[in-house]
Amino acid sequence: MSGRGPPITTIHDVLADEAVTSVFQPIVDLDSGAVVAYEALARGPEGPLRSPVELFAAARAAGRLAELDAACRTAAFRGAVEQGLLAPLTVFVNVEPEVLDSAPLADLLAIAESAPSQLRVVVEITERAIAARPAELLQTVQRIREIGWGLALDDVGADAMSLAFMPLLRPDVVKLDLRLVQDRPGPEVAEVMNAVNAYAERTGAVVLAEGIETDAHLVQALALGATLGQGWMFGRPQPGPAAHLPTGELLLPPAPLDPPGTEVSPFGCLPPGTVLRRSPKKLLIELSKQLERHALRLGETAVVASTFQEARHFTPSTVARYRGLAERTGFVCALGDGLSAEPVAGVRGAELSVADEVRGEWDVAVIAPHFSAALLARDLGDTGPDLERTFEFALTYDRDTVARAAHALVARVVPREQRRAVPVERTAAAATAPRLPELPALAPAAGEGLLHRALAATTSGVVIVDMDLPDQPLVYVNRAFEELSGYPREEVLGRNCRFLQTADTDLAAVSRIREALDAGRECRETLLNHRGPDRTPWWNELHLAPVTDAAGRVVQYIGVQNDVTARVEAQQRLAREQERTRQYLARIEQLAWTDPLTGLPNRRRLQEQVELALWEADAAGTAVGLLFVDLDGFKAVNDRLGHAAGDELLVEISTRLRSSVRRTDLLARLGGDEFLVALPGLAIDTAAAEAARVAATLATALGEPVDLRGEPVRVGASIGCAVSPDDGAGFEALLHTADQRMYLVKGGPLVSS
Repeated sequence: MSGRGPPITTIHDVLADEAVTSVFQPIVDLDSGAVVAYEALARGPEGPLRSPVELFAAARAAGRLAELDAACRTAAFRGAVEQGLLAPLTVFVNVEPEVLDSAPLADLLAIAESAPSQLRVVVEITERAIAARPAELLQTVQRIREIGWGLALDDVGADAMSLAFMPLLRPDVVKLDLRLVQDRPGPEVAEVMNAVNAYAERTGAVVLAEGIETDAHLVQALALGATLGQGWMFGRPQPGPAAHLPTGELLLPPAPLDPPGTEVSPFGCLPPGTVLRRSPKKLLIELSKQLERHALRLGETAVVASTFQEARHFTPSTVARYRGLAERTGFVCALGDGLSAEPVAGVRGAELSVADEVRGEWDVAVIAPHFSAALLARDLGDTGPDLERTFEFALTYDRDTVARAAHALVARVVPREQRRAVPVERTAAAATAPRLPELPALAPAAGEGLLHRALAATTSGVVIVDMDLPDQPLVYVNRAFEELSGYPREEVLGRNCRFLQTADTDLAAVSRIREALDAGRECRETLLNHRGPDRTPWWNELHLAPVTDAAGRVVQYIGVQNDVTARVEAQQRLAREQERTRQYLARIEQLAWTDPLTGLPNRRRLQEQVELALWEADAAGTAVGLLFVDLDGFKAVNDRLGHAAGDELLVEISTRLRSSVRRTDLLARLGGDEFLVALPGLAIDTAAAEAARVAATLATALGEPVDLRGEPVRVGASIGCAVSPDDGAGFEALLHTADQRMYLVKGGPLVSS
């Protein structure tokens, strides 16, 4: 680096004079407080290009970004060696996403060979590289792994894309975006925390929190699951090490298995010995749709990677489905012979070689932080009708297999800057695919101009569905429907109405609509839909009616739709109020029939139950026993230990009563220390003996000591028995007899009638 001459003011001079330097910010183990790593941050020479923002902006404008990126890494490694930031320390260096394809870290191997063996490196990848050039990013990650360096995913949480790609990149270190540490917790923070913690638990990855400046930030970082921290609280970027902090070692998880590249197809990712099944294509289509629906529910943290063999299989209905996936999930790619680099807006494609095995497969892989599934199928080369062609396939939920299959497809994706915006309908291979119709042309009969104006003016949403086209797309919508759906007609024509549905839409109602369409009859349903890109929920009252041709064949459906959100929400509020009222009344009824202390039925409730049992016994020729239980010594416990202790004793007594009788027997508390036990379904000949046996069992159980507040307390029980029909045919008669015999037990031996 030159130390003389005028100030350096151009990026060309910076690169020529090797004027890029590095400063280092400590990364601290939050448990021990020791520095385990430093992040290398680029700085330009004194002057207008000192700031890394200005430095990289100038390089980008001059077309020398790749050179600056390489110069920054060279400065980082040189500075680390000069400052002694060697093992056990680790140095974190950054990769500029925009240079991944033009110079995909070609300098890494040379640097790795020339750097001292004590230099430990972790390369940081930002999520900007994920969206622009995923294939190049995966190649770069593989190079980093081959060199033996670690990988960090930076700014996780700033965008859902980083969460979606974590399972494919398999970073060793997850760097939480500083807003997670510095902002108030909310639903988005919770979502990131759940995803990152699940990934770290599954892989052993290290979580690093950036932006720790205060004690409150530190508390938040620890709560988020971070074990490493970075921020001004530990030290600002400086030319050398942070001498005020002790030194430790950063331990990274074992390197993951080598992921497949473009030389491996998704079907080839299946482990040896996988049991394969065979099926015609029509089943695979339904399985694919199910995985796509699950991806929609997962939302922005999901990656969807699919193959369709040829562009002609990417039908208008598939176009509509994948347009919805692109709108609602994190990343979508669809590959096939003749499919363009962007077959649908937001869907990524690839240029497949003639020998690529993907051309012979039907694959759909869906992976997210908490979900993984893949349909991996290989064409067996049958001839005949397309839907009857046979495939051998596996449906797998093994996360490693799904990740490898998705990796194999994403690794083929064309960079965003190179994509050709040629829609699938216009490719040569798709020339035979059905074309989406325009607004239906009505015959110029009298009055149809008025009909058009009427449809345009009505406040109800009106749509027309073509039943002769795949997936029954919309071919006409009026202005009111545009307002209801929140989308202009250009974005809805050619799509099936299901794109309005949400994950909470009633599937039973959707099924009834499908059945009506299949049967050619009209139907009415009220569905929960979403409106526009912000997905505001609204309730849609839908009336579908078939339109037939001269031969009576259903060729179209006309749908009339109205926003009835206010009405449905009012009905829901009324239903909630009614449910609260029902629960309140049920609670009142429960209180009327139940002893509040023990939870046992009271006398009134037991009387009803016993009278029913007596009626059933009379019909079945059986007997009912009634036991009157009175505790002995309970008053002394109350007087000595207090009423609270007495209540605890009564609760324990009720528990012992429950555990000492049959499930069909009936219990009640009369009040005070008196209980009733009813024994239905006794044999008449042995009823008295069985009642006496149960009474003895209960007396023994209730006589066991009870631990009350650390003191063993013992009470007894006097139990009188009565059985029907010998001692009476009604509840009152049995109760009177059992009561009298209980008093006889208190004064002497049990007396039976």
